[in-house]
Amino acid sequence: MQKETPAAESLAALYMVHQPRLLRAALRILGSTELADDVVQDTYLKLLEGPPLSTIREPVAYLFQTVRHLAIDYHRRRALEHRLFTEEGDGEHVTTTDGADNIVISQQALSMASAALAGLSARTRRAFELYRIEGHTQRDIARDLGVSATLVNFMIRDAHLALTSCRECLLPG
Repeated sequence: MQKETPAAESLAALYMVHQPRLLRAALRILGSTELADDVVQDTYLKLLEGPPLSTIREPVAYLFQTVRHLAIDYHRRRALEHRLFTEEGDGEHVTTTDGADNIVISQQALSMASAALAGLSARTRRAFELYRIEGHTQRDIARDLGVSATLVNFMIRDAHLALTSCRECLLPG
């Protein structure tokens, strides 16, 4: 068995002394004991890979700051995963029809969307197309159309509302 270096020993000692407080700090951010444990363990691994303890001016503050940053990263990642998987995985918009039915439904949806967009003013429709289809920024659209960015935002919103009503007709409930 290898003997740890003095720096690793002092790091381990510092970590062990503050581990309960580190867990509480991570728990406050994450709300889960299991995730807090993961964060605190990851903190130790990160410290082993990081700068030597002797070069850190405030080692305890550095330790807590590392826990805080990792906990926030975990929290953000969980929130993102939750949004991604609940939007895709809720099964709300899954169709079980065969190919011919899908084609008819798609054609009907396209027809309804075209009709909804045709009901908008030419300027609103153009702002929506530039934003959604061509990927222009609202500021660029405002400049091109000679209107304010706020008005462009409202025009895009109006187009979205028109299309949302189409979607509600196709996907009731």
